[in-house]
Amino acid sequence: MPTIHLTTVIHAPRERVFDLSRSIGLHKKSMERTKEEPIKGKTSGLISLGEWVTWQAKHLGKLRQLTTKITAMDKNVHFTDEMEEGDFTFMKHDHYYKEIGNGTVMIDLMEFGTPYGWLGRMVERFYLVNYMTKLLCLRNDTIKEYAESDKWRVILD
Repeated sequence: MPTIHLTTVIHAPRERVFDLSRSIGLHKKSMERTKEEPIKGKTSGLISLGEWVTWQAKHLGKLRQLTTKITAMDKNVHFTDEMEEGDFTFMKHDHYYKEIGNGTVMIDLMEFGTPYGWLGRMVERFYLVNYMTKLLCLRNDTIKEYAESDKWRVILD
């Protein structure tokens, strides 16, 4: 089971970073490359505990849908989203936020599994971990860009 661990330092208040991370609109903007769209559930605003969203996007040459639900939340400190339906056998993404002197440390821990036995494990190891890491980095770079400038006001005001 692959685990992706990313740490991003963002020079902005923890509350702002936490809320930008829950923004459906900012997530969509960060995934423009894959034309990701929220199509069911919570399709705008800030997603909260117990809410779910179905995303549709083109990944690996195919239109795919992934439904995730917020299963845990400690405001401004942590939240978890988990796959309800999708192409993985499971997916869990923990988001942590730690206040530091000049901003916030955002930590992502994502675990996922694929079907197809040993073939799926080979795809995970040699392709999917790198692909998913790049997507998370793209998302985190967008959060950082908005949080550290006045762009956050367009999303959160």
